Amino acid sequence: MLSSGTSEIKTLIVDDSASMRKLIRLSLSRYPAINVIAEAESAREARDAVNRYNPDLMTLDVEMPEMNGLDFLERLMRFRPMPVVMVSSLTERGSEAAVRALSLGAVECVAKPKGNDLNGLFSGLGDIVQMAAKAKIRPLQTRPKRKQAIVQTGAWNGKIVLVGASTGGVEALETLLSEFPPNCPPTLITQHMPKQFLTSFASRLNRICPPEICLAEEGAELREGRVMIAPGGDSHLVLACADRPQTALLRGAKQSGHRPSVDVLFSSATSIASDIVAILLTGMGADGAHGLRKLKDKGAFCIAQDRESSVVYGMPRVAFEMGGVDISLDLADIAKEVLKRTFASKYNRASKPIVPS
Repeated sequence: MLSSGTSEIKTLIVDDSASMRKLIRLSLSRYPAINVIAEAESAREARDAVNRYNPDLMTLDVEMPEMNGLDFLERLMRFRPMPVVMVSSLTERGSEAAVRALSLGAVECVAKPKGNDLNGLFSGLGDIVQMAAKAKIRPLQTRPKRKQAIVQTGAWNGKIVLVGASTGGVEALETLLSEFPPNCPPTLITQHMPKQFLTSFASRLNRICPPEICLAEEGAELREGRVMIAPGGDSHLVLACADRPQTALLRGAKQSGHRPSVDVLFSSATSIASDIVAILLTGMGADGAHGLRKLKDKGAFCIAQDRESSVVYGMPRVAFEMGGVDISLDLADIAKEVLKRTFASKYNRASKPIVPS
């Protein structure tokens, strides 16, 4: 992580395409705080550059010859962890790889342009790099191992779970949902991520976690054992509470700088706040903080991920400072608290572990 006394972000660009490296460098050159100190076209060159230049941050291509970006990222996160921004194509394969990279500890993923469309190429990359440089990166081997799912023996008490996450949210959500039992409370999630990546993310979570996990659709029923994720694109996920709660997709502009927005999801549930358990996980910025405060004021139980376990303690911090948090917890303790609040009796660890990733 970039130290507070450092005035520039020493950045290494890794991509097998010389033209792509040039475009990334050009984009980053507009930011005085970012200093591109080296480029590499392969994992081997990247390893040598890390040892020689000691960068603060790396941009890394997902697909490269010899050793691909994911294999290199995994080794990097074990032996020389640093903030990494992945650069990925928006193909199905590229999106799956990008989500896997985020699970391994990459801070963010940005998309490569399609065809000859270079309009606005990497226009926000510098902002992402400056944000990523502040992230807390832990060595892969020291991260908490995913626990076994919890067997829930009591009856669901009718409470609905709402979750918001951004930077660092892939790893956080995998940790949280891996402990949810197959009959978990109905859960809605807004994660900041491009639409194409969200499809791959939901598919991955559904493979490795006990509940049914899918992208939300218009008018979907909320039921035990189902977790639904905002599909992104041009819509926000909201909880429609007219008769019986169900999902709705609300088309509209970005809110709190995002679409899908956590604030929009949280604010949609204020009319039934006493039946809500809301969770705000790691993320840059403030999205979700205002919505969490509204829910707490109306009687919801509100949880924030704590500073020590957050990759970026931004959204939870703002919510805490606004008075919107009932309790701040280590990520490893959130599932237990949620299930205590949403089921009527005690629960026990499952003897059978979840399917590994």
